[in-house]
Amino acid sequence: MHHATSWPRRVVLQAVPAGLAASMMPGAVEAQTVPYSAGNERPRLSAPANATDCHHHIYDHRFPVAPGAVLRPADASVSDYRKLQQRLGLTRHVVVQPSTYGTDNRLLVVSLEQFGTNARGVAVVDTQVTDEELQSLARAGVRGIRFNLVQAGATTLEMMEPLAQRIHPLGWHIQVHMLGDQIVAAENVLTRLPVLLVFDHMGRLPQPEGVRHPAFRVIAGLVEKGRAYVKLSGAYIDTRIGPPSYADTGAVAKAYVRLAPERMVWGTDWPHPTATEKPDDALLFDLLAEWAPAEATRQRILVDNPAELYGFPKSA
Repeated sequence: MHHATSWPRRVVLQAVPAGLAASMMPGAVEAQTVPYSAGNERPRLSAPANATDCHHHIYDHRFPVAPGAVLRPADASVSDYRKLQQRLGLTRHVVVQPSTYGTDNRLLVVSLEQFGTNARGVAVVDTQVTDEELQSLARAGVRGIRFNLVQAGATTLEMMEPLAQRIHPLGWHIQVHMLGDQIVAAENVLTRLPVLLVFDHMGRLPQPEGVRHPAFRVIAGLVEKGRAYVKLSGAYIDTRIGPPSYADTGAVAKAYVRLAPERMVWGTDWPHPTATEKPDDALLFDLLAEWAPAEATRQRILVDNPAELYGFPKSA
């Protein structure tokens, strides 16, 4: 599908530690093609040390697909993702359990083992999960659980409070992928939770309403109380305007950054499982320069906030 038949220099360098690879490549880093990502140029924006991608997935056909799973993408491997990291200049990252595998987190755990200390995970569990399973996931690097009520099936809103009580002692958070209307309907549940919330893909505010949609007020209220983070990801998902500006979803991102830069994180959503035409990840990364013009703000979004949320070491 996308496996190289020859071994150009950039592919050989995949097997070399990043620092050594950089020292082997004087001057500008060459363009690189990444599976499931349009374009091959590096971003114009330079990523700070320990820049973190807080949302991506891994897919592998050797693991069973959950019955009724809507999204069944082609394989997207650990080595594929490392190419994206190299292209964007990212170091740390968060592997999110996709809806494809339901509550079977085996691929997530295997991926975290392969990625090592620079990776954290977000799992999917239901109310049948045992304390032993939760402890095992914590040891593997999991720091939260996801409720995907858009590609629904594995979990329900009714499970959110019971599971929040279970994960509270672990210091985990709940990541929610819900459409704007679903967030408004679930406001009472979301505001009662004893754990931090992380809203996927900017809260999935529909366009053209954007920040005028009532879900923005719900999310903003939780963020201002220090109860929630927002992922500045998926600019391509709800846009009506599209690339290269993504001006409509970009306006939502800017509003969140103005509201509370200390509560924002960023993610690629690679391999973009909901996109029929894959976006250019370098272009998406460069949007951060517009959404958060100050370098110090981008440092918070890309390094400091993820370190706080996912338990990465604080940068020196």
